[in-house]
Amino acid sequence: MAEPSSDNSEEGLLTEEPCSSLMEISEFSKPEPCDDEPRKEKKTAKGCRRRRRRRRHSCRMNNFASFATYFPRVLRQVHTGLSLSHETLNIMDSFVKDMFERIAEEAGRLTRSCKRCTIMSEDIQTAVRLLLPGEIGKYAMYEATKSVIRYNSRR
Repeated sequence: MAEPSSDNSEEGLLTEEPCSSLMEISEFSKPEPCDDEPRKEKKTAKGCRRRRRRRRHSCRMNNFASFATYFPRVLRQVHTGLSLSHETLNIMDSFVKDMFERIAEEAGRLTRSCKRCTIMSEDIQTAVRLLLPGEIGKYAMYEATKSVIRYNSRR
């Protein structure tokens, strides 16, 4: 194995030269960073706004706890006396979050294709029909319609 030599290698020259030239440029052309006022970022037309929205959205999703509190309630209504293990709750929670994300993305795509800004119930309905196959899709539509009617009657 070759040991590193004490000579200035190309790497050393490359790292030293830009630093010294940057120091010279910054000393004469720019004031010290602590004397400078905080710089405002330049805003572009739409790209900057979209990035900010995505960051806020991801923060909100990370703060969301889970659906795990609801699974035992539903299980009690369907099968009294049964319970779910912690691992099962985690799997169910991941499944529900994944399906929610898929449906929301598809509904967003449908909304954009119609050149609208608001996701409507028809978009959600179409997204569910596209994502859930056969009987489970029909059952999901039936249950969703039933719950929306129940919600509107209580309002």
